[in-house]
Amino acid sequence: MSSPLLSYPLAATVPATPEAPPHTGGLLLLVDGTAGLLTVAALGIALLLILIIKARLQPFVALLAVSIAVGLAAGLSVTELFGTVQRSTAVSVIESGMGGILGHVAIIIGLGTMLGAILEVSGGAEVLASRLLNLFGEKRAPLAMGLTGLIFGIPVFFDVGIFVLAPIVYAAAKRSGKSILLYCMPLLAGLSMTHAFLPPHPGPVAAAGLLHVQLGWVILMGIVCGIPAVLAAWVYSAWIGKRIFVAVPQDMVEAAAEAKLAVIEEQRAAGVEPREKPVPLGTVLGIIGTPLVLILAATFSSIALDPSTGRSVIEFFGSPFVALTIALLLAYYLLGIRRGWSRKSLETVSTSSLKPVGNILLVVGAGGIFGAVLKASGVAQALSDTFNDVGLPVIVLSYLISVVLRVAQGSATVAIVTTAGIVAPLLAEGHHSQAFVALVIMAISAGSIFASHVNDGGFWMVAKYFGISERDTLKSWTVLESVLSVAGFAVALVLSVFV
Repeated sequence: MSSPLLSYPLAATVPATPEAPPHTGGLLLLVDGTAGLLTVAALGIALLLILIIKARLQPFVALLAVSIAVGLAAGLSVTELFGTVQRSTAVSVIESGMGGILGHVAIIIGLGTMLGAILEVSGGAEVLASRLLNLFGEKRAPLAMGLTGLIFGIPVFFDVGIFVLAPIVYAAAKRSGKSILLYCMPLLAGLSMTHAFLPPHPGPVAAAGLLHVQLGWVILMGIVCGIPAVLAAWVYSAWIGKRIFVAVPQDMVEAAAEAKLAVIEEQRAAGVEPREKPVPLGTVLGIIGTPLVLILAATFSSIALDPSTGRSVIEFFGSPFVALTIALLLAYYLLGIRRGWSRKSLETVSTSSLKPVGNILLVVGAGGIFGAVLKASGVAQALSDTFNDVGLPVIVLSYLISVVLRVAQGSATVAIVTTAGIVAPLLAEGHHSQAFVALVIMAISAGSIFASHVNDGGFWMVAKYFGISERDTLKSWTVLESVLSVAGFAVALVLSVFV
């Protein structure tokens, strides 16, 4: 439904992978028929979990190795998997799988990461939290912390949000003398919800690319499913915060002060004078809200408006690439240049922020390879036929598969990209609306955060940053994530009946 003047899709268009040919050229022709392909799928997923959990192999390497093994075992030839050295018409499944998903995801994650870094270094997060604390007062400080995590979590990654906002949690808990759980759990709920349900975070963006859904629908359904989920998590936060007392960790308070001093020194070394005036709250909210409003406007212009020049303009500015670029440029000017930053400083902060992104992109790309191999080899179709015979709705299956993968290996991103590859053929069989597929993505994302425990890096980050014992972390953080997961899935399931 794009305009004839501008046919730029908001969602990824992943190049079609080769259809599964007769298994005549495979290096390891080990299987034949549906039963054999299902065996390959089961062994492949089991091998993936063993490599990540037991062998502690990097998820990118594990996904790549399992993808190759599954493809060869299912009968794909070496040429089909890797292409040929000479130019030919052969399409490499590995290249098309990785290139198709990263062509969309890499740009969005890169722009989102740089935007978050500028907001972090400029003090936007600190201003947001401080203003909300002053607005709500001491009695409602937990709610203020929750809203801080919810708003600031949109443009920044989960771990960055903890690093930036933890000192504010320490201050609020120390001032009140109450358990730090009462303040950190609402904050973590907001950060976790946005990380799981909303672009530009890797999970929902990757799933949107793999399942060909416009990001506007993902944002809308993420808000609709995520808000009730985070409200349920806040209720649990208030309950557990009154029953388990955890003192403010003094060592982390001191470390936070040292980190803040280090940031100031780094700013000075980069030629940036430390800020004298706080960033206006309206500026922070405006920068965060700009890409969301533009993307949503473009998504629904295709429904509400007939093809026209006006709709083309809206779709142009609402494409994720353009919308995030506009937000980043606004941040550069309003939070940087306008406040005395040099262009060199902006470059330094932006470049530094991209260093941790490489691992995320490689894992997402390898997940795209896994999905492409499943499709090209016929394994995905065999899984689709089997799941159809089970009789469970696809949205329920998506959630259950994601939960199993999450609990087994710990990584939410791996759970999302693997589940999306498995359920893609189930969705391809029917004529599902964009809204329904976006709800399936919400179910997958909800499953990917269920029961964070000792095999999840986030578990240890929460425990160490806020001085919580392992047992109390299981009682608080692990249950909090499960509440978010179940509540978000419940909303998605109910809505799926109507769309």
